[in-house]
Amino acid sequence: MNDVDVMRQSLVEGMYDALAAGDRDAIVAFLADDFVGRLTPGLPFGIGGEHAGPAAMVRDGWFAIGTHWRVRAEPASYTTLQDGRLQVQGTYRGRGRASGLAFEAWFVHQWELRDGRICGLTQLTDSAAFVGALGEPPASFETLDLTIDDGLATLCLARPAERNAIDQRLADEFLAAVVRVAGDPSVRALLIAGDGPALTVGGDIPYFTSTAATEGLGPTLRQMTTPFHLAFQVLATLDVPIVAVAHGAVAGGGLGFVYAADVVVAADDARFVTAFAAIGLSGDGGGTWHLPRLIGPARAARAYLLNEPITAQQALDWGMVAEVVPAAEARARGEELAQRLAHGPTRAFSRMRALLRESWDRSLPDQLGAEVESLVACAETADAADALDAFLAKQRPTFRGR
Repeated sequence: MNDVDVMRQSLVEGMYDALAAGDRDAIVAFLADDFVGRLTPGLPFGIGGEHAGPAAMVRDGWFAIGTHWRVRAEPASYTTLQDGRLQVQGTYRGRGRASGLAFEAWFVHQWELRDGRICGLTQLTDSAAFVGALGEPPASFETLDLTIDDGLATLCLARPAERNAIDQRLADEFLAAVVRVAGDPSVRALLIAGDGPALTVGGDIPYFTSTAATEGLGPTLRQMTTPFHLAFQVLATLDVPIVAVAHGAVAGGGLGFVYAADVVVAADDARFVTAFAAIGLSGDGGGTWHLPRLIGPARAARAYLLNEPITAQQALDWGMVAEVVPAAEARARGEELAQRLAHGPTRAFSRMRALLRESWDRSLPDQLGAEVESLVACAETADAADALDAFLAKQRPTFRGR
């Protein structure tokens, strides 16, 4: 780390100490006057959501958490993001004050710093763990299914009658599901798929129009895309590989499920369409960042401005998907690849994902240096040692993800 990164980490470490001590004056002293905190949707008692200003964040955010839970944040890693934010991953450990029930929950904090003070925080964690520690049963998902078995997490969109159209409930549950996956150390790969005739047709237009009649379209879209985009941020830094199965319509912000994956299996009936020009909107789901990088700026401009669908074969030819298979075989093929990755060298996969993701913003010398550091880190894993021994013994290695 350079001197600036050391100073920024020291500042945030001081904030964690102040929070652990419940020292209101020290906490406020760390915060800029225009501080904004964004806490995980789904945290009860009005805690989840946005808190503007130090007083509101302390009163309605951090101290409200302290009212209902005895909890401590235990940071495990600090990473400076490309936009300058300091990202901290770690674990919450605590108990419900009334129930006495213990809980643990993975978290990621993204701290925004300016002129030696903290001006923003985005917090993501498993809100269900906090609710469970209150002695209440966790809410079940209504718009998707999440299963975790033998190292493989499967997230399946489950609104088949609506062709998996994205409404507020699905956006909120998508975030809750990926945070749960990120916090589960047993997960070694993630499969994203959809029930019914399509992966997703994108935004739920009837939901937009009915909600916008009372709340306005702009506020409706802001409220929905906030958790939706936070979920993609979590997926981008997930420590395990992601496989997506694309079939039928894959449209609008729902293209984000494709962009989030490392390996995409497309059914031969898949059709990818941005769709935003048809409804007078500009786009979400990260498409304006991902699509030019995947298929080139000229093709991406046509896809957006002329709203031209991309066939499965075109998506393969242009590098948008890894392979095309008959529609009846797509889900099984996606599961096959995801299972294979779930039994691979998980920590090496994590390093590969990070190297590929961060290469866009590095010079070649910087990337070569990052490769060396990652290579050395992988060399210290048990999987690498076991694989080398297996190679010398002319045996197939067994990777355990450590």
